[in-house]
Amino acid sequence: MRAAVLRSPGTPPRLEDVELAEPRDGEILVRIEAAGVCHSDYHYMTGDLTAPLPLVLGHEGAGIVEELGPRASGRIKVGDRVALLWRPRCGVCDACVAGNPVLCELGKVQAATGGLPDGTSRLSLPDGGELHHLMGVSCFAERVVVNENAAVVVPDGVPPEIAAISACAVITGVGAVWNVASKTQGLPLLLIGAGGVGLSAVMGAALTGAHPVIVVDIDDEKLELAREFGAAITINGRETDAAAAVLEATGGRGVPWAIEAIGRPATLRQALDCTAAGGTVIAVGLGAADTDFPVPLNQLVQRQKHVVGSLYGSSNPQLDLPRIFALYLAGRLPLDRLLGERMPLAEVAAAYGRLLAGAPGRGILIP
Repeated sequence: MRAAVLRSPGTPPRLEDVELAEPRDGEILVRIEAAGVCHSDYHYMTGDLTAPLPLVLGHEGAGIVEELGPRASGRIKVGDRVALLWRPRCGVCDACVAGNPVLCELGKVQAATGGLPDGTSRLSLPDGGELHHLMGVSCFAERVVVNENAAVVVPDGVPPEIAAISACAVITGVGAVWNVASKTQGLPLLLIGAGGVGLSAVMGAALTGAHPVIVVDIDDEKLELAREFGAAITINGRETDAAAAVLEATGGRGVPWAIEAIGRPATLRQALDCTAAGGTVIAVGLGAADTDFPVPLNQLVQRQKHVVGSLYGSSNPQLDLPRIFALYLAGRLPLDRLLGERMPLAEVAAAYGRLLAGAPGRGILIP
């Protein structure tokens, strides 16, 4: 099959012929229909984040189940459309038992080995050389083998592009509002960064009744999308002192909740400066592995501010993704308007060029 292979940081991924082994116990083979162009993959392309190389990129995908491995649970059937999850779920570690499966211990196994949850790969190069998975998914490919616990069945009526982005960008943004922010009804909420994750958080905030929803970005086209999704106040951070504008909009008090969806120290500090006494900054954006965020100690102590991280929207994907799909089908989450340009898989390098240039909407690769 054909897949987008990253051989070394700093070099563009190339579409190559690769081998894919049959699914083993508790695994499924999925034909990919759509894969989202997410900034997290770019961190691995540049070396900001590291993983065993060479690897097949892609972690935001959806497709049709074509084959079941031995000892399948029966929860997923051949012919089902599934959305793929980039965090495993063993069901027995402390995190899973406590209802926080995005911190499942098998995530460390996948990261360290470049394999599936058992630490081994189903991918290889035609000459027999080693080839790794990215986050247990590797959906910039015609087909994938994944653990069946890394898949959620998609209901009829949800297109593959929507299923793909829901399993990463949407659940990360919406989940940060649903699962971390609390009692947002009638209270201001700030989003910094109007990419796929940030815009999803805007939709989630609108659903929970937060008001006003304030969005900061440096791209007017993205800010217009934010207004369409429910933002009451938008601020171009390139033209305006964003912290001063947020404080002015909130009568000098600041916001109780600020979600930072970029992953930069400067914007995290900006979010902290915008929070009210007792407020919380929710960091959802990733940066380079060695990125530090300087926190003013007295703001934490004297103003009792909080800074928390939220991985994957702090969600329980097997429960939260069906909720997202139901709201999409009911017309409550207008996710179609998140979609950007659709491109063939062979244009993966160009797709990331468009992402870095600030193209609006979530780019979609179609194998």
